[in-house]
Formats: sequence, structure tokens, C-alpha cells
Amino acid sequence: MSTEIETEFGDSFDIGGSHRGARLVRGASGVVAFLGIWWVSALFSPTYVLPSPDVVAETFWVELASGSMLTALGQSVTHWLPGAVVGTVLGVALGVALAWSQRLDDVAAPIVRVLRPVPPLALIGFAIAWFGINHGGAAFIIAAGAFWINYYATYGGVQGVSEDLIDVARSLGANSTWGQIRQVVLPAASPEILTGIRTGVGRSWMLILAAEIFGVPGVGRTILTASNNLSVDVVIAYIALMSLVYLVVDSAFERVQRRLLAWR
Repeated sequence: MSTEIETEFGDSFDIGGSHRGARLVRGASGVVAFLGIWWVSALFSPTYVLPSPDVVAETFWVELASGSMLTALGQSVTHWLPGAVVGTVLGVALGVALAWSQRLDDVAAPIVRVLRPVPPLALIGFAIAWFGINHGGAAFIIAAGAFWINYYATYGGVQGVSEDLIDVARSLGANSTWGQIRQVVLPAASPEILTGIRTGVGRSWMLILAAEIFGVPGVGRTILTASNNLSVDVVIAYIALMSLVYLVVDSAFERVQRRLLAWR
């Protein structure tokens, strides 16, 4: 936020703009320092151990220009997007249901506590058996990773809704369960729910490496193949691609989140 102050002599200063500019300068200096350390370290290492930034940049451009990078990205998105959507919807729905109904929560609590520690990687066998080595199996792994983040974020958000708000809604005629959830609970818990969705989207994108470990094509599979071939420049180039995609998606969702919560 930009804040402008005016001195008794009539001079004005934009505090927010100056602060933002200083942060950008500090951030840029951090990136330059990181690249410098990387470049110096690469001088004393063979390419198959640590390629220099310019070698990685050249590999990134070659992979991008050949179309291989965009093909791998499209393949990953093919299972990442449906997996993230399904995991998010199911996690939010179950979180609302169990936080709202004490009876449902009592019934499901033991199962939730048993299943929660199971990592998505442990589900690869089920993914292959139920869906096969294809995008459906990879989407299943990603959905499992997104599910629990959204479930716990939503569960905590709904449980934190004040009873006073619900009583006010009842006094104003919102007597049905769905009406109270839609008009009071979901808006009041929306900050926690949206934070869970944002975290889940990022986490599920990171899971594409695990989801493609059993042979499904995509960015993660390309990284694993390049790693086995000691093509470290290719590995870093595709890791950079993953970071860029995450940066774009997270920035876009942050803007959406800010707009949806503008009423607060």
C-alpha cells in the first residue's frame, strides 16, 4: 500500500512506494548473489555435477524451442488439473460436513486419523491397480495430496465460525441446514478455505514428480529420466519450469483470493 505524507515545509514522500522499491532492489540483489555463488561453484565442478547458469539457460531454451518442454508441461497439466480439482472439492465438502455434524465427525474420526498419515507415494500401487499407468492414475495421486490439505483447512475454518453468527442467521429466518451453511458458515470460513485451496494447489503441483514416478509422461517423468542419465542441466531446466508455473498459478490465485475476500 502506498502512503504519502507531507512535511510542514510542503515536501511530500511516498512511503509505500519507496518501501516497495527497496524490497524489489533487495530481492534482485538476492537473485544476483545466488546466481553468482552458483556460477563460481560451477567453475570447480564438472557439468554432470553442477552446470553453470548459462548452460542451464541454454538447455532451457533448446528444450523450449524444440517443443519438448511444452509437450511435457501439457502432459503434466492433463493429470494435475483434474487431480487438484477433485481433491479440492472432496476435501472442502468433507471438511464442511464433518465440522458441521458432530455425529458424522464421531463416525469418521477414527478413519480420518488412520488414513491421514498415509503419504500419496504409498498409494501408487492402488493408482496402478485401479486406474492403470495413465493420467487417471497420476490424477489419483495428486487428488490424494490435495484432499487432506483442503479437508483440514476447511474443517478448522468451519469449526471456528462463531455460534453467535449462526444464532443471528436463525433469528433472521435461515432455519435450514443448507441455508445456514451457504449464508453464514461458508462466507465466515472462506479465509481458511481459500488458504487451504491455495496451499493445496501448490502442493499438488509439487506432487507431479511423485505422480509420474511410475511411468506417466510429463515434467516429473522428464526430470526422473534426465536424472538417471546424469543430465543435470536438463533436470535444473525442468525444475525451473515447475517453479515458473507455480509462480504464475500462485500469483493468479492470490489475486482471486484477494478479490473474493475484499468484503472483509
